[in-house]
Amino acid sequence: MTYARPPAAPAPSPIPGVAWGSVTRHGDLRGSFRELWRASAFGVVDAALAGRPEPAFTQVNLSTSSAGVLRGLHLHRRQLDHWIVTAGRALVALVDVRPLLTATAERPLVEVREAPRDTTVTIPTGVAHGFLALERLELVYLVTNEFDGSDELGFAWDDPLAAVPWPPVAGTPDGRPILSERDGSNPPLGELVARLREA
Repeated sequence: MTYARPPAAPAPSPIPGVAWGSVTRHGDLRGSFRELWRASAFGVVDAALAGRPEPAFTQVNLSTSSAGVLRGLHLHRRQLDHWIVTAGRALVALVDVRPLLTATAERPLVEVREAPRDTTVTIPTGVAHGFLALERLELVYLVTNEFDGSDELGFAWDDPLAAVPWPPVAGTPDGRPILSERDGSNPPLGELVARLREA
């Protein structure tokens, strides 16, 4: 039996609370095995990063996307996400909205990184997130809040204040990504921040 070498440790994120990692794939002629998450290896979920007291992962989701689909940019106040790319490749965009909410900065901190198969990323509350499927994509994500719709916020994927450098999408008439109706009608980032400051 031959095993894949463990991947090199990814570079740290410039965004506080974001952690990139990878899953080790063990494989031979029969197929492969991956341990996607283990509580003892992940450690205690920080309440400040999850936006809720005594947080724990409460739901696991599987998202599949065709090449050219963009999901985001989504924002949570009471949910930490832990993503695992199980198949395909994504361009992940993270937008730290927290400095805008506290009025300590005029622009958000943005990180964009390609995430091939077996990449993981942990995303704290207050950090908006989205991805563009560069090829057919499967994404497993663990969350610290069961879905009820009350913490589903978002802003326009192409907002100029965030200025995420999304590449053009091949195969669409105008090079724009394929969006859900919701993601296509999200408000500007400034409008969302103003609303959250008033809440």
